[in-house]
Amino acid sequence: MAGNSFGQAFRFTTWGESHGPAIGCVIDGCPPGVPLSEADIQPYLDKRRPGTSRFVTQRQEPDQAKILSGVFEGVTTGTPISILIENTDQRSKDYSEIARAYRPGHADFAYDAKYGVRDYRGGGRASARETAMRVAAGAVARKALTDCLGSQVAIRGAVVQIGPDYIDRTQWHWDEVDRNPFFCPDAATAKRWEGLVDAARKDGSSIGAVLEIVAEGFPAGLGEPIYSKLDSDIAAALMTINAVKGVEIGDGFASAEMRGENAHDAMRADNDGGFSFESNHAGGVLGGISTGQPIVARFAVKPTSSILIPRPSVNADGEAIEIRTKGRHDPCVGIRAAPIGEAMLAVVLLDHLIRQRGLRGPDWPAAKRTAAPRLAISEPKQAKA
Repeated sequence: MAGNSFGQAFRFTTWGESHGPAIGCVIDGCPPGVPLSEADIQPYLDKRRPGTSRFVTQRQEPDQAKILSGVFEGVTTGTPISILIENTDQRSKDYSEIARAYRPGHADFAYDAKYGVRDYRGGGRASARETAMRVAAGAVARKALTDCLGSQVAIRGAVVQIGPDYIDRTQWHWDEVDRNPFFCPDAATAKRWEGLVDAARKDGSSIGAVLEIVAEGFPAGLGEPIYSKLDSDIAAALMTINAVKGVEIGDGFASAEMRGENAHDAMRADNDGGFSFESNHAGGVLGGISTGQPIVARFAVKPTSSILIPRPSVNADGEAIEIRTKGRHDPCVGIRAAPIGEAMLAVVLLDHLIRQRGLRGPDWPAAKRTAAPRLAISEPKQAKA
């Protein structure tokens, strides 16, 4: 009931606050025998870590993960895995002025209404600091997915739009994502974004973003037909990320403008008994179940609520005030959301893989029919800005 856990067969619970001594997670349901160490988790945490460029918050946190349980002699034991990250660079004094004030766009009022008490230091539990533990849980899920399905599986994320400026999809290169501070697959667009984000930061404001997560190499058959559809669980997972206000699968909202003959993914029989898809408008999910096509999800992140521009608000006594948020904040919080989106998608896919093997047996997907789909992969269309 407390809402701090996510998943069914593979499940994780996070704990901790932005300015507390530490944050952590407990992972339950990870299969035994999966090779795992802190070195498998750290690279993903480093991608999300603050202070890596002038375009993100300058809070300096090493985000060093410590595995406290669930691993013995280098492999998972099947028992709960506990992971800890210490907070080392809190500046709680930055928030003393807003102890009784409600910041517009933040969860301050909502938390007060729900609990009657709130940790105002950096947003407490509502802070994006919590997402580091999602990334840690996602890293464990990735290891288990690779152990179960092989090295052909890949889960990758990219920022495809900042403010009104989105990428040129003909210039999409996955290798470029790691070469710029924006997780952008288009080098020319990443260069433009430097000025866009700098301008918002210098104005004391912020800007939003759209991210895309793509999972490849996964078999057909993951997901449930009605209330635990693969795409509904993906949408739920991505909507739990801080500041996310919209999710779409495949062509998403753009499909509303299409005719049926253009929106459907035509299938073509091959001479050897297999078949292929001619497109991937559905984002790799039909009827709530994966098709074997790349699974494509996109989510929108609103502009960071913490800005220096004074805004009208009220305090806990109901008095009118004007407020500006001090401290260290991301001018575009969506920039660091790519590894978080990847992590949440990994968790959902492992959860459904474990459940599917419970339905079909431990040898699935090797036991599925031999006429497997051959994938005609095309980059999903950009949703209109």
